[in-house]
Amino acid sequence: MISREPTLERLAIAQALMLEPFGLDDAALSRALATIREHRVDDADLYFETTRHEGWSLEEGIVKSGSFSIDQGVGVRAVAGERTAFAYSDDLSEASLMDAARTVRTIAAAGQDRRIRLERAPKVAGSRVLYAPLDPIATLDSAQKVALLEKVERLARAKDPRIAQVMAGVAAEYDVVLVARADGTRAADVRPLVRLNVTVIAEQDGRREVGTGGGGGRFGLGYFSDEVIAGYVDHAVNAALTNLESRPVPAGEMTVVLGPGWPGVLLHEAVGHGLEGDFNRRGSSTFAGRIGQRVAAKGVTVLDDGTLADRRGSLNVDDEGHATQRNVLIEDGILRGYIQDSLNARLMGVKPTGNGRRESYAHVPMPRMTNTYMLGGASDPAEIIASIKRGLYATNFGGGQVDITSGKFVFSASEAFWVENGKIQYPVKGATIIGNGPDALTRVSLIGNDMQLDTGVGVCGKDGQSVPVGVGQPTLRIDRLTVGGTA
Repeated sequence: MISREPTLERLAIAQALMLEPFGLDDAALSRALATIREHRVDDADLYFETTRHEGWSLEEGIVKSGSFSIDQGVGVRAVAGERTAFAYSDDLSEASLMDAARTVRTIAAAGQDRRIRLERAPKVAGSRVLYAPLDPIATLDSAQKVALLEKVERLARAKDPRIAQVMAGVAAEYDVVLVARADGTRAADVRPLVRLNVTVIAEQDGRREVGTGGGGGRFGLGYFSDEVIAGYVDHAVNAALTNLESRPVPAGEMTVVLGPGWPGVLLHEAVGHGLEGDFNRRGSSTFAGRIGQRVAAKGVTVLDDGTLADRRGSLNVDDEGHATQRNVLIEDGILRGYIQDSLNARLMGVKPTGNGRRESYAHVPMPRMTNTYMLGGASDPAEIIASIKRGLYATNFGGGQVDITSGKFVFSASEAFWVENGKIQYPVKGATIIGNGPDALTRVSLIGNDMQLDTGVGVCGKDGQSVPVGVGQPTLRIDRLTVGGTA
């Protein structure tokens, strides 16, 4: 059997779903781009997308709801200087496409209405395969999806009689995109995405506590084997039972140790957003103008990597048709670069980094993270905990907020422990961690050798748009962070 080159295969899938049924072809795309460029613009693109999403949820032992949706459309964009004109439509006819193209063409400034060279000959984007181009919705039938959720329910309740309630959900998404750029680039991606969530409520002596687990990535639903499901359930149940024993947390400035994996969400929020190109171009980030300067302790290396196979935040190409990259943002404490989309990269005189992302065809792209994580160090995690004289060991986080301009953050720890003289004393409840992102990076004193990525649950919000992301880090000791508590 002779297989087609991966990029050509994805282009063929996208064309079959979004162009051919509506009488569109590459010549029609070229005509739309040519219409946009009748006025002077710096960039233009067409972004076609079709998405199918299915979800099932279980509560009180019953699969109570199921959903299925289909959405498709095209976003048309023109960029001149810092200004963007954007139009979108869920009608994929050529008439609608040309109408959108004429609408965004009005971005041209008065007097700049001379005709200039049209788009170059089409060229295919570079090839890579980070995940299989499959439809995850079809990888299990309806009965198997229901059985999967029922299995979660049985396992959780069997773990401990104190489990009073179990909620579980499974979701699958099949997303196909096609990008046509004014420079002639044609790119496409077929993006599977699945996720399984587990939430349990434990009750004892009138007290109720919550624990969560779950994960996913860019593969089929068959990934959720008995072993994987059991791991998610164990995590949720153990968290809920641990929290039943939690006590109020002391407050004040102290040493804080962050566990590996999902606690990297603090790094994502408190540091990662501040390294996005748009904030730095405008000078609103605390990291603006600091390339080449020390912004973190020695040993701190932070990456944004959209090239990790099967990961939730990974993409073969970003939403502007550029290949994602392994971007070193901070190296051994020195700021090396920002993450960029095409607009901000052009205005800052650098190359795009494969981080132009958008929630859907109805949104404009902007610089966004993919999988953001800190590399591991040399310290043993047990020794890091043993080094705490009096402080907090946080292993899981809930919500948080950050101010990009100042770098100040506030995060709530959903699982944390009080440590004295190197020994874990008891779980605590109500801990909030307060600090300044860039300042906190300079206070990293020990870096574990246990770097982990999260299990695949991250969703990042920015300017009203949500996209799937990944986070990760090793065990970290940070000195002199402020902990807000209830004791």
